[in-house]
Order: sequence, then C-alpha cells, then structure tokens
Amino acid sequence: MTVHHLPFGVLLRRWRERRRLTQADLALAANSSTRHLSCLETGKSQPSRAIVNRLTELLDVPLRDRNTLLLAAGFAPAYQETSIDGLEAAKAAMDRVLQAHKPFPAFAVDRHWNVVLSNGALPQLYEGCSEALLRPPVNAMRLILHPAGMGPRILNFAAWRAYSLSVLRQQIEARTDPRLQSLLTEVAAYPVPPGSAASADFERFERLATPLRVATRLGPTSFLSTVTVFGTASDITLAELALEMLFPADDHTVEIANLMQSELAEQALSAAAEKQEQGPGVRARLREERTSVSLADDHHP
Repeated sequence: MTVHHLPFGVLLRRWRERRRLTQADLALAANSSTRHLSCLETGKSQPSRAIVNRLTELLDVPLRDRNTLLLAAGFAPAYQETSIDGLEAAKAAMDRVLQAHKPFPAFAVDRHWNVVLSNGALPQLYEGCSEALLRPPVNAMRLILHPAGMGPRILNFAAWRAYSLSVLRQQIEARTDPRLQSLLTEVAAYPVPPGSAASADFERFERLATPLRVATRLGPTSFLSTVTVFGTASDITLAELALEMLFPADDHTVEIANLMQSELAEQALSAAAEKQEQGPGVRARLREERTSVSLADDHHP
C-alpha cells in the first residue's frame, strides 16, 4: 500500500509523531479534544476539510503532502503544481535576483537539489567535472561532492560533506522522500579524498559557518552559502524551490573571481574579433557562389 492509499488517520499519526507531538499537544493547539483526535487517527471519525487544513497547518506539513492528506480524507487537492516555466512572474523575479548576484554563483534548486535556474557565473569553478554531471538537470549535491565532479577540489571536503549530509537528513526528517533518501545514501558513499580530514586549525569564521572552499587553477577560493525560500508560496513547485547564493568569504576569493571575470571577458572579445574577421571572407564566398550560380543559369540551355 503506497502512501497515497493510506487512510487519513494513519497519515495524520505519522505526521504527528514526526513532529514529536502527543495527541494532547496537537489537540490543544487545534482547539479540539484528545478523544476527537484519537478517533480521527483510528478512523472512527471522518475529518472535515476545515480540521484537515488546521491540523496540517499546525504540523507544518508541506503543500505536496497536504494534498495527499486531503485526498485521503475524501477531499479534492487544494494546491496546484505548476511547471517552472508556468510560474512566469516568480521565474522572472528569481532570475533578476540570480543575475544581480553576479559575478558570484547563484542558482535555484528543486526539492531534490536539481538546478532549475542559474546565473552561469564563474564557470571556471566546474573545470574538470564530468560532462555527465554537467548535463541538465544538474544535481548540485552530486556535482559538488562526486569524485568525478568538484569533490577532489573541495579543500574542506570532510566539513562540507558533513554539512551536506546534515542538510539532507533534516529534509528527510521534515518530509519522508524516497528520492532524497536515495540521494543521501549515494552522497554518503562517496569516497573522501586523501588529505581532506577535518583540520583543527580552521579559521574563526568556520566556527560560525561552513565555507565551500574550492581549488581552481587561478588559486583557492572560499564561499559562504545562503539559502532563500518563498515564505508565502501557495503553489507546490514554488514552495519547494530554494535560491542558493555563494558569497566570497575573503578578499582573496574576490580577487580570484575578478581574474575569472577578466578571463571570460577576454575570451568573449577574442570570439567576437574572430567572428568579425571571418565575416568579410564569408560574405565574399557567398558573393562568389551567387555569381557562379548566375553564370551557370545564363549558360543553361
């Protein structure tokens, strides 16, 4: 029996226990009685739509799972799941935030850590990564920690791995998700690169927040990560999106980022110049081809 076919009472009890609440605690918060809540969990009473909404709100149930509880109680789902392209206003707002964060990396991920939007900043950070890991949809967790991705170049791999696993466990604790559990199992099995054990001589800011420290061909970089979510989302897709932005943790990273930007600008100028140089030659060949066709037509019987 899948979670979608479980009775409402079973699902309600699971969410209550996951939030570590007793029946008395939840009943008091819902302005109900322990007896009524017990009857709902055992299936002796049928819930109203209002009590389902009240309980799922108090239990902080994600929108996707609120729909499941509503269906189990015999009601129509209340929340839509729109594709990212269908969220035009929200997508435009996210893109403005991501682009404004340049020259530093920023991206939007779904609930499984797949990148759905990115500002494409500092592609030098991903040099040497497997093409398979860079093929959409890119999974941010997998790209950073995979041995064929950025993993061997993460200078504080052990610390970042511990942080990432903690984040995944918290997500699974908040909402059981088989795909997240699979991702956690996969990431936890990645080998730890030699020499990346936790060091006792970390800098002071690392006591407050774990930085992402990446070795690049231009020098080591260090970033602090912030995550932003939509607090008033009423669409499932939007509620499950998170914007992750990387900020430079030191002046040296700012210098390296500027060098990377200059390198990208030079590459763009070179490409434009090459295109401009090729332009007249291409136009001349086209004129020659048109002349040849015209002469051939003139002599055609």
